[in-house]
Amino acid sequence: MMSGRRRRKEEDKPFYAVPLTDKPTPSQIINEARQSVRTLRTNRPFTPREGERRLFGTDSGRPKEARPPSAFSLGSRHFDGSDSRPTSSTKLSPLDHKPKPVPDDALPLVPKPPAIDLARPLAGRSVARRMVKVGSQDNLADRDLRQAVLSDGKLPKPPLERRGSLPPAPSPVEGDVPGRRVHSGPKERTPASFYIERTEAEGAEAPPRVRSAGSARSRRRPGDEEAGGDGRTGRESGYHSQPSSAERKEARSGSGGRRDDETPEEALFWNTSVLPILTDMEVHSKDKKHRLLCDLCDRLYTTLDTAGLLGRAAKRRSALLKTLYKLIDIDDPRVMLKLARLILALKVSGKNLTNVCKLVFKISKEEKNDNLFVEANILGLLVSVVQTADPNQSCEALVYCCGALKFLSGNAALMKELSAMNCTEALAKLLSSVNSMNADSSRPNDQAGHLLVQVTAVLRNMADSSSNRDKFLTQGVVRELLSVIGSYYSDSDLMLNCSRIHSKLTLSTDCCVVMSQDKTCFKNYLRLLQKYQKKEDLVVRVLFILGNLSAKSEEARLALFHQHGCMETLLGVLSTFLDMDIKATSEDGKVVDGECKTGPSKTEDVMIKLIRVIANMSIHPDVGAAIAENNKLVDLLLQILGNKSIARCEELVLNIVATINNLSYYPSKNSAIEQKQVQIAERMLSMLMTDNMEGIVEASRVYGNLTRSAEVRDYLGRKKVDAIMVTLLDSGSREVVFTSCGVLINLMVDEKRRPTLKEEGGVKKLIDVLRDFGRTDWELASMVCQTLWNYSEKITSSIDCFGEEETNQLIELLLEFLEEDVVMSVPEASDWDREMREYMQSVWRDRFCPVATQLLDRVDSHHTDLEPLEPPSDS
Repeated sequence: MMSGRRRRKEEDKPFYAVPLTDKPTPSQIINEARQSVRTLRTNRPFTPREGERRLFGTDSGRPKEARPPSAFSLGSRHFDGSDSRPTSSTKLSPLDHKPKPVPDDALPLVPKPPAIDLARPLAGRSVARRMVKVGSQDNLADRDLRQAVLSDGKLPKPPLERRGSLPPAPSPVEGDVPGRRVHSGPKERTPASFYIERTEAEGAEAPPRVRSAGSARSRRRPGDEEAGGDGRTGRESGYHSQPSSAERKEARSGSGGRRDDETPEEALFWNTSVLPILTDMEVHSKDKKHRLLCDLCDRLYTTLDTAGLLGRAAKRRSALLKTLYKLIDIDDPRVMLKLARLILALKVSGKNLTNVCKLVFKISKEEKNDNLFVEANILGLLVSVVQTADPNQSCEALVYCCGALKFLSGNAALMKELSAMNCTEALAKLLSSVNSMNADSSRPNDQAGHLLVQVTAVLRNMADSSSNRDKFLTQGVVRELLSVIGSYYSDSDLMLNCSRIHSKLTLSTDCCVVMSQDKTCFKNYLRLLQKYQKKEDLVVRVLFILGNLSAKSEEARLALFHQHGCMETLLGVLSTFLDMDIKATSEDGKVVDGECKTGPSKTEDVMIKLIRVIANMSIHPDVGAAIAENNKLVDLLLQILGNKSIARCEELVLNIVATINNLSYYPSKNSAIEQKQVQIAERMLSMLMTDNMEGIVEASRVYGNLTRSAEVRDYLGRKKVDAIMVTLLDSGSREVVFTSCGVLINLMVDEKRRPTLKEEGGVKKLIDVLRDFGRTDWELASMVCQTLWNYSEKITSSIDCFGEEETNQLIELLLEFLEEDVVMSVPEASDWDREMREYMQSVWRDRFCPVATQLLDRVDSHHTDLEPLEPPSDS
């Protein structure tokens, strides 16, 4: 092989660091091979778990009087029976009905009202009736009934005011027709209050009909509901007569009347299957038999579901709801969740939807109740509320519903259950609805802002699951959150939640691509940095997001850097937190939180994340060269290095050194790095003296770039850095050896540095590195050859230059490694696949062979077995 090679005729040149030709320089090869200009990683900001479950956190910026409360009283009295009527968009036309004359003996007897002493205190008196508002529909109906009774000479029974006051009986109104029957709407009774009447016309075979106590005998119109227009029962709405003893007995039998819109079969099902359960529920609620009551709730749900009686259009819905509302006061979370499940399944709306969501929220505040939500099988109904409720009409209800989901989704097991129920999709739809609502208004809705805080809190928990992260993209959540940031940037609570979600999602490359393509992304997040410069928990997450985005693509780095005010904003934040960190130091120079802390302080963490953003941006050639000229940045970095040690602030110091390494890669006459290169080299020197191997590698990388300057090489020579680099060749670490070779390549350019290499045993160590790592790391093998090439620039004899033994070993290794058969074979204990083998062959061919061939030619041409003759003596 020796005879077949031609000697290189052109002038041998060293591998200079400064690019003088088109050939890649050692520094460039180092950076390409080991990605010296590279992105930085860091830990995601830690979010402490709040000890108490609250609708808004203890650090919320919302004034208490302007936000929905986390604590409130809630009972059956808060539920409104008026919502029990199914809504209908059809307006019914008046019925063509002429009342028939009613015989005197058909009118119900009105008992004489008991004498009441108005001077007697009302405390302790049973109050069962509610005062009727003057002018209301029910009041007019009762007034007509009284007028009809008065026409027969009988006195009506005066109503009792609910709170104990007795209003004067209203006088007859002019124009009222005596004896007229009034249809004020049938009044609903609870199951135990129904009693039966049969008319002569119906006959013995006609199904029983339910009527409320005191109601006139009349036929129900189709569409009439069990409750009146204001949702009050017959007992609450005014005068009524007492049922007879036979009627009471028949009512206790548990049968009920049939509505005109019901078939006999439906009425029979109600009376035989539903009504007994409702009756038992009332009985057991008084006996406080909660376990039996839970079983009855499950039976009722199954019975209604099987018969298709759930939902808003279900018949007898109002009777069901009113019974359920009465049981809400039971102080047992199991029972309350069972009741809430039934109420939600009946599709309540308005005030009642808000109250049942409050009820669920109240139970979810206790972590010990989490498992009850699975037992109650209510999670799907909560997701359904999020999916179907209108955020404009039911905003408060959604606040408490999503507040409950926020607590529940913090439980890993429940979060999986919610994921399977398409909770993420429901939240995405709600998020889009709110954004659309705000887009149609001149300013964002404050109430919707409260809702979005809860929605984003649930999404924050759902983002912990990798399976949900794909849904965040497919359902458009990532972009919707950017719209929220643009609309509610003044809402610090909401911005914190959005940043928490994006900080999780940007760990995925797909999410980073979507966000980077949004024109508002970088603008919105820089805007947050400007507005909340001293809000550590928000700032650190925004910086983490920007660091993730700038780590993924060149387009993101360029877009971020060219965003108006980018560097000014970043440096302003860095200056702010550096000042805060300095103030956290006591007068004697010791850090307040001590040396034994487990991680960086909050101010240090912000600086870590911010410096990472700059390091990642500087990978782009144009951006990196421009940032390297920023004197303020370099001064701040050096100031931090002067205040921090790698022993105490490892991640912060390493990030700064890596950033300096990236910036020092770009040579420029205006570079602030080159202007302060000796000062930087001095800062790096202290890192070589530590036991931190990662710090040694990072400092060596910086020296690999800075040693392009003769001034820096002289400084390092005076500080014995060349001897340190030779010593590091024995470390056994590929990264340490690689970066040491990078520095030695440039140091060996200076002839006065070369003797140190041989004196410290560097030649033998380099040949050992070539033997140990060559076949598995052709990049490192190339670095070794470049170092020896520069070292042997003034060679006259290979033996004198390298040593006899070293020369023979070097020639033998180079001959072996230049054989293609050696490269094609896979080394032992390696698991290279086809792609890896092809990569190694390309590195061997493009990087190792050119320099190894030149070095072999030089060593071989200056090597001979003949010993030189001594010059003749003068004698």
